[in-house]
Formats: sequence, structure tokens, C-alpha cells
Amino acid sequence: MCPLFRSRDDEPIPAPEPVPTVFPAIDGADIAAVFVGKRIAGDFYDSIRASPERVLIGLLDVAGRREDNRNLLTNAQRIFRSVGVDLFSRPDINEADAMTELSLHLNRGLIEGANRVLSCPAFIGCYHEKLGTLCYVNAGHTPALLKDGIGITELASTGLPLGLFSHATAEARIVALEQRSSLLLVSKGVVTCEGRFNRSLDEFGLDRAKNLLQNAPTMGAQALCDTVLKGVADFSEGSPICDDRTALALIRTA
Repeated sequence: MCPLFRSRDDEPIPAPEPVPTVFPAIDGADIAAVFVGKRIAGDFYDSIRASPERVLIGLLDVAGRREDNRNLLTNAQRIFRSVGVDLFSRPDINEADAMTELSLHLNRGLIEGANRVLSCPAFIGCYHEKLGTLCYVNAGHTPALLKDGIGITELASTGLPLGLFSHATAEARIVALEQRSSLLLVSKGVVTCEGRFNRSLDEFGLDRAKNLLQNAPTMGAQALCDTVLKGVADFSEGSPICDDRTALALIRTA
């Protein structure tokens, strides 16, 4: 449970929210994230510049309600930023090894902070702006979608969700983003969103996200996120939002 702090009147107040993310400017790329409505669950995204050439991005989904796990999100952000910058700012690093180590730190931090086993699907990446490459781990998260001149490729899970086993590791992989390629990440609340009426409670699913990405005209990262989330809203036909809906996009422009 989220620890309660005490005010001067001895009234319990919830733990603070993570620091709002301000996406760094990236030479030759555009990055943004959008979420819909009031955050009620465990979606959390962040990005920070780790070196003159490397930018870290992450999208996590801590199991449970936000009011109960806010402290875990705050601690995950602290680890992501402090350990991530330390690892990826070192000269002559092996990015795959550094990514594996960062995921281990996040995994153990979540387990220790919760004092229990919990599930936290996560996608963590390091974009190299000079090379146009992305080193990433997908710890049980919804597959990321990479659109380039060939088509759309799924960056599927490379390991178990964080928070389950203290020594579990997710395999780090590296992909190249060619010019004008787009990387799209969506949270579980997007793919599991249910339609109404004539769709008999079908889920939005990953294929519909692929179609929106494939048919999207040339646009910026935020516009792409807006397009995807609008598609989800249209599909749900105004049904109540029962889980966080988040989209994160990285577009290589040069």
C-alpha cells in the first residue's frame, strides 16, 4: 500500500506523484506521449537525456490502483533517472549490458518498495540520436510497433514483467530506425479497451493500433499519439474509462 505522510493537522496525505516528464529535444527526432483522462491505474512514462548522444525512454504499468502504488511509481522514476543516467553516460559502454542492468535495478526497486510480488510490464529504451538506433528491453509489455519503409514490425516481449522475481532478466535488443520511421508504444488500457453495441464487447486490440499507425499521414509524435487515442475513444463510443490509456511515440525525422 502507498505510505501516508502526515500534514500539520495530522491528516494523512498521499505520497507525491512522480515528477512531470519534460521530453528532451532530440536532434533529428521527435518524441511525445499522451494519456487520456484522470490517471487511475499504474501507467507511467518518462524520458531523460543520459548523454550528449543518448536519450532514455520508458513506459511502465504497475499493477493496482494509482492511489495504492504512487510511491512505487515515484521510486521507479528515481531509479530510471539516477541509475539510467549513470549507466548510459559512461564512455564506451555496451548498451545491451547497460540496458539489462537498468532493468534489474528497476525490478529489484519495485520488489523492495512493494515488499511483495507484483507485476509491472515495462518497455525501456535508449535512443542513440547520432546512429538512429534503439536499444531496448520489453519486460512483458504490449509490443512496441515500429513502422518503416518495409511495413510494421512488432518489438515483442523479451522477458517477464518486472516485479515478479528478483533475479529475472529481460534480453536487450537493438533495432535501427531509418529516416521517417515511427515507433509507437501503447499501454494495456489501449489494447483492452472494449467497444460497445454492434461490436459485442470486442477489444480494440493491437491490430487496430497497427492500422492507425500504418494509415497515419506524416505527422509529429504528439499528433500521432492523439490520432491513436482518438481512434480508441471512437471505438469505445464514450464508454467509461476503467484503465489508463497512454500512447508514446518516437519519430525519426532526419
